[in-house]
Amino acid sequence: MLKQSMATNATVLTLFALVTAGTLAVTQITTREPIERAIRAASAKALLEIIPLDRHSNDLLVDTYPIPKNFWSQLGLTQGGDINLARGKDGKISAVIIPAVAPDGYSGPIKMLVGVNRDGTIAGVRVTGHSETPGLGDKVELKKSDWILQFDGLSLKNPPSNEWKVQKDGGVFDQFTGATITPRAVVNEVHQVLEFVAQNHQKIFSAPVSKRAVEVENPEVEKSDETLPKAEQN
Repeated sequence: MLKQSMATNATVLTLFALVTAGTLAVTQITTREPIERAIRAASAKALLEIIPLDRHSNDLLVDTYPIPKNFWSQLGLTQGGDINLARGKDGKISAVIIPAVAPDGYSGPIKMLVGVNRDGTIAGVRVTGHSETPGLGDKVELKKSDWILQFDGLSLKNPPSNEWKVQKDGGVFDQFTGATITPRAVVNEVHQVLEFVAQNHQKIFSAPVSKRAVEVENPEVEKSDETLPKAEQN
């Protein structure tokens, strides 16, 4: 009797596990596409805040260039990332958007996107993720204050590199009342991005159209290396 009861319980538990697994699988499948759409929409919004539609003719989300691994640490990236390329109607890259992470925020890493124009000036900076103190460090967010807008139009030469610091450290950038660590971290990382672009300017601004962008623009074209610019073939 005991064995029969145990067998029955085991069967019930097995069926329950199968039903649960099936439900989870169906849920994952049905929610994956909406989640991906939401992520894409959020990413597009952030990119377009930096380089609006009237400044490019391509899809910023798919026309990308991978960041070389030896520069990951300079940009605060642990898993790498892609540079989003903005092209004019002539196909030439006019600006780029680079992901970066300031590792030394007050409460942890500060994720951001930095737009840089071909001439080396900043197109815009946006913080996309952080854990900074509400009411203090969170002023790096545009929705909290306009502090982040002070980077627009600046470059490695304006101000000079030795002045890329908050005022408390002898630089030209404002800090927040009662909070210096957060703005210091952002200023330092934005400067690192400008250094990265200056070191790789020719390679970045002559990058070929990405394979993904080619596929999106020409869905009828067979997905093969023959569809890529020669510069991207191995």
